[in-house]
Amino acid sequence: MSMIKTMEFRDGKLFLLDQRKIPIETEFFECMTFEDVDFAIKDMVVRGAPAIGAAAAYGVVLAAGQFMGCDKLEFLKRMNEACDVLYASRPTAVNLMWAVKRMRRVFDDNLSLETRQIYEKLKEEADEIFKEDFATNKKIAEYGNTVVPQKACILTHCNTGALAATGYGTALGIVREAFYSGKDIFVYADETRPRLQGARLTAWELVQEGIPSKLIADSASATLIRDKKIDLILVGADRIASNGDTANKIGTFMLSVVAKVYGVPFYIAAPTSTIDFDIDTGKDIKIEERSAEEITHISGVRIAPEGIEVYNPAFDVTPAENITAIITEKGIVTEPYRESILKLKDRPKN
Repeated sequence: MSMIKTMEFRDGKLFLLDQRKIPIETEFFECMTFEDVDFAIKDMVVRGAPAIGAAAAYGVVLAAGQFMGCDKLEFLKRMNEACDVLYASRPTAVNLMWAVKRMRRVFDDNLSLETRQIYEKLKEEADEIFKEDFATNKKIAEYGNTVVPQKACILTHCNTGALAATGYGTALGIVREAFYSGKDIFVYADETRPRLQGARLTAWELVQEGIPSKLIADSASATLIRDKKIDLILVGADRIASNGDTANKIGTFMLSVVAKVYGVPFYIAAPTSTIDFDIDTGKDIKIEERSAEEITHISGVRIAPEGIEVYNPAFDVTPAENITAIITEKGIVTEPYRESILKLKDRPKN
């Protein structure tokens, strides 16, 4: 079981493993205020939909600590403002919004309590979100392992491991489970431009675990798929529409198209908290566009000419018809996705 620790709340502070610095350094970023958490999410100190959700929950706790000394009306006003800021820190990952909404419910249900007691209730809820995520990822891994054949060659995109969650991971959690269960697997991790989460983070986790693997350029994926060197593709998700359309790291859609052409199974691995039951299709998902410098620079060094314009969407949407199955902690769902996903809403975890 992975011992990689993405975050820890102690002594009234949130410590986040600074993913901007991996693999060169492993340092923790200290959050003392909700503004620190907002910055950490926006600047990708912490990233991955489940991890962002847990971090935002602790951001609400930090806000309660900041404003505890205010009178009750001021406390309520400041807390609502802090929740609004955290809710909007990244627009695509629905786990973030799910976690903040959950924390708001606890806040609203305990308005009659003293501010110190509200703080304690919020801390308990954030801790529960943290613990639930790890258990959820383990269930995803167990279900997902059933689709991984012996001696499978697996292609991954972006980072979906312990670094993207509170531990274990989603799609990379399935890889871990297959490896731990004794399957003789091999992983091709694509670099995942422009932030290189595959090269920096997934490759780092694979090395830490001793999982046989190779790092490839994004542009090598199609050739591997065509040449029958990939048995299945495992990716995560930042938001899933009720019809199964899935937003994930930019480049996911392109992989799904090639996989469909050559008959390679294409799996999404995500907790049910990533499903947005309120949106109909992927067309309703807002896609975040990030800084031009992520394309024009690498580690602060300019690689593109001055004056060139940049288009830098952080995510794209893979249509449901390109997806073999969606692996969740409540089971594996297949077409028809709208019907299968709706059944997940009230299905208890096994």
